[in-house]
Amino acid sequence: MTNYAETLDYLFSQLPMFTRIGASAIKNNLDNTIALCDLLGNPHKKFKSVHIAGTNGKGSTSHMLAAILQTAGYKTGLYTSPHLKDFRERIRINGQMITEQTVIDFVEHYKVDFERIQPSFFEMTVALAFDVFAKEQVDIAIIEVGLGGRLDSTNVITPLLSLITNIGWDHMNMLGNTLPEIAGEKAGIIKPNIPVIISERQDEVAGVFIKKAAEVNAPITFAADCWQVEVPDHQHDALTHKTVIAKKEQQTYKLDVDLTGTYQQKNIKGVLEAVEQLREQGFIITNEHIERALKQVKILTGLHGRWEVLSTSPLTICDTGHNPDGVQEVLKNIANVNYHQLHFVIGMVNDKDISKVLAMLPPDAIYYFCKPNIPRGLAAEELQATANTYDLKGATYPSVKAALEAAQTAADTGDLVFAGGSTFVVAEIVE
Repeated sequence: MTNYAETLDYLFSQLPMFTRIGASAIKNNLDNTIALCDLLGNPHKKFKSVHIAGTNGKGSTSHMLAAILQTAGYKTGLYTSPHLKDFRERIRINGQMITEQTVIDFVEHYKVDFERIQPSFFEMTVALAFDVFAKEQVDIAIIEVGLGGRLDSTNVITPLLSLITNIGWDHMNMLGNTLPEIAGEKAGIIKPNIPVIISERQDEVAGVFIKKAAEVNAPITFAADCWQVEVPDHQHDALTHKTVIAKKEQQTYKLDVDLTGTYQQKNIKGVLEAVEQLREQGFIITNEHIERALKQVKILTGLHGRWEVLSTSPLTICDTGHNPDGVQEVLKNIANVNYHQLHFVIGMVNDKDISKVLAMLPPDAIYYFCKPNIPRGLAAEELQATANTYDLKGATYPSVKAALEAAQTAADTGDLVFAGGSTFVVAEIVE
């Protein structure tokens, strides 16, 4: 292959890609990942790592932790998914995407092997990330789980530390129909004798993590039991930065955080506890490193789509929250904004139960229904019809951008335009 576009066309068309086609792209074992790692000389054994799973918040947690480590002077790899604009967002070193040529060369070199092993898009991408991190000799890599944990392709690593943010309703067709079942899949990243942090304590699933940790002798910490995080009253409507007071025993941090969603108060507990435990393992991370990093996570890591302000006239905000817990946090953030009328641009995928989310949405908003431009996208007309049963009213639009433009045109001064419902809606808007 001679150029980046051709390489991406190959990846997207030849390898099953979950974000496009859904569950059929997921393998029920780690065989392909193990085969790819063997082919590459087991690169995942050549660098230190932190493994992060969870239903919501794992992306923000991963980026915050990476920002802190690179600010502390460590060469830091970061693997996340999905990407919003460019495939290379998934693989970064010190916040910089890998080069297009790196992707081209990797695919060209191993194309014959791919045809033999027949990996999924995600399995190939994980292998590329591990290969790059090993060759670039990163000091540490933050590895975010793609889906679940136990059978996720990233779960071949033996990290310094595992972190699980929370458990919520998402991907039930693959992970289970109860929260304990879903937690059991996420708990699959807990390794023998490797410390694990659980950001939130949820009574319904805490026992699942405690049991799994005991079975493999993994020290377990619930960050929510250790840290108290407060936001001054006058800061609740902050749109670009938020002051957070974090306390643990005799420690107190006053943090100026550029990730402003209310849910970051939960994520920060896990991040700070991870820093504490990395310090115990010999990493030199000062309080000043933490404060400086959390002030500029977006700049340091390139993170987008988390309660992101796209425009102030009219005020336009997007967020990738798409499952019930994520949408609940989105609605908390919307409630903290002063506005006259809410214009809600919404698109969803066709392989999830959307009823829980639709039942949560405010009926007094004006809705702009659209279909994300992927095969899994739910037709705007079908979304509209289902939404109408929950008394959510609005028109359909031929694309995400058309829906956003209509909402912004209709919005008066003092109105709020929000776009979300799916990561893929945000991807098209940020693009």
